[in-house]
Amino acid sequence: MASAIGIVEFDVVDEEAWKRWREANEDGGYGQCCLRYAARWASMMYCEIADGRLVEDIAEKTSHEADTEGITGFMYGAAVSMLVSCWRHGEMLRRWHNLGTQIRDEGEKANKSGGVLNPALLTIG
Repeated sequence: MASAIGIVEFDVVDEEAWKRWREANEDGGYGQCCLRYAARWASMMYCEIADGRLVEDIAEKTSHEADTEGITGFMYGAAVSMLVSCWRHGEMLRRWHNLGTQIRDEGEKANKSGGVLNPALLTIG
């Protein structure tokens, strides 16, 4: 799955979903960065999971380690959405992400509905 834009291989279970993400994002530098980050992050998490660790125990640490290009909050959210849709452990990542992103109980609601919270929101009040 490696390509000219530097995307590392990871454990994709929905090839069509990953193909759609790639087609939608390969043409621009911002989108390419999202793709590289998502793939790098998934690959790092998979190594930890293979050693017996749980997504919820390693996702935050590896999200920072995978950020070698200075991603934005929006890029992080895009990467989460990408991985939720096509990575073997995407559902566990979605649930961890939603609970860690929630301000009140919206993460719990998103986990029940199957949604993914946007981490790039700002709350004033």
